[in-house]
Amino acid sequence: MRIAMIGSGYVGLVSGACLADFGHVVTCVDRDPGRIEMLERGEIPIFEPGLEDLVASNVRQKRLAFTTDLPKAVAGADAVFIAVGTPSRRGDGHADLSFVYGAAAEIAKALTGYAVIVTKSTVPVGTGDEVERIIREIRPDLQFDVVSNPEFLREGAAISDFKRPDRIVVGAETEDARDVMSEIYRPLYLNQSPILFTGRRTSELTKYAANAFLATKITFINEIADLCEKVGANVQDVARGIGLDNRIGSKFLHAGPGYGGSCFPKDTLALVRTAQEAGAPVQIVETVERVNKARKKAMAERVLAACGGSVRGKKIALLGLAFKPNTDDMRDAPSIDIVEALTDAGARVHGFDPEAMEQAKLVMKTIVCEADPYDCATDADALVIVTEWDAFRALDLMRVKELMKAPVVVDLRNIYRQQDMKRRGFTYTSIGRP
Repeated sequence: MRIAMIGSGYVGLVSGACLADFGHVVTCVDRDPGRIEMLERGEIPIFEPGLEDLVASNVRQKRLAFTTDLPKAVAGADAVFIAVGTPSRRGDGHADLSFVYGAAAEIAKALTGYAVIVTKSTVPVGTGDEVERIIREIRPDLQFDVVSNPEFLREGAAISDFKRPDRIVVGAETEDARDVMSEIYRPLYLNQSPILFTGRRTSELTKYAANAFLATKITFINEIADLCEKVGANVQDVARGIGLDNRIGSKFLHAGPGYGGSCFPKDTLALVRTAQEAGAPVQIVETVERVNKARKKAMAERVLAACGGSVRGKKIALLGLAFKPNTDDMRDAPSIDIVEALTDAGARVHGFDPEAMEQAKLVMKTIVCEADPYDCATDADALVIVTEWDAFRALDLMRVKELMKAPVVVDLRNIYRQQDMKRRGFTYTSIGRP
């Protein structure tokens, strides 16, 4: 099938490359000519394992192309995916849908016949209705359908998630639209991936509900970790104990500095605002959003406590700046709040991340970026593990200790054993462990 993907950011690029790998002919569109030029040179503007090779392979086989020319890409397409950004709107926390509605208007002008317009962007309930209204107003005689098909991609594992999904949710109102979407995802039938067909509004809400539930699990175990510290329990054992219950599950029960990234912070906030306007407030999610925001800011206090109550004039080394491993995404990363608080307290903050250094420099003006973990640890008064990259799990700890001014480690991801750190002479602080 011929597919146009409007938006060549994280979701659009991964989705476009994977659909091309299924055998469809995909054209990814972006209004940023610099981004399109990069992609045409074979350069990937984001870090996602395996994506560079996947893009190169499908470009080489002429199934994947890039352009700034939306009308050309949309003309004759069987399906047009909208995968543009929906950031939190300043002032009220609602999702900013201006890019979605702008894309809908451009698509309407460019369509040459029946097509399914697929909203891949994360959008509030009712967005598909408005997209349909916009297109119908511009092209009242056009035959088309609008479908909701939310993405459920984890950064760092997006290709695997797209090709071997737990489920594919499709909100479609007509049989024609369901047929087109079934054909698009037919290559996945061999994997027996369940396609759940729902109404459009149900599909839109499913995405927000999923992210809010996962954010709730993270926030829940973080609060249990705080309780563990007060009563002398071990949060990792508690997490195992409850996670073995298949009604709960073990995923997203790892205590840490709070969630960040491109989805959970903005999606929980958008769900809260949508629910408030609908007169059915989601008070659990409201609490989750508030508690997580406070937790990220509170992580710096743990560093201050480990340093005797003051970091003024001290060098603090941060390992891991991206919000999670295997990505360079700095959006709402806990490291941002930690660096800001430590800098305000008078610390000199140095940092290292395997992939996010360039992105970190754009949002952290005061941090000094180092070439590797050992340079970062040199002469440091404390070392803080913020993101659990594999590269940090097997550091030469005796070398780290020799390089540091004081052997103080604050492990916000619990990647080391307490007894091992104590045996090596570190003053070691972790999360939710006695």
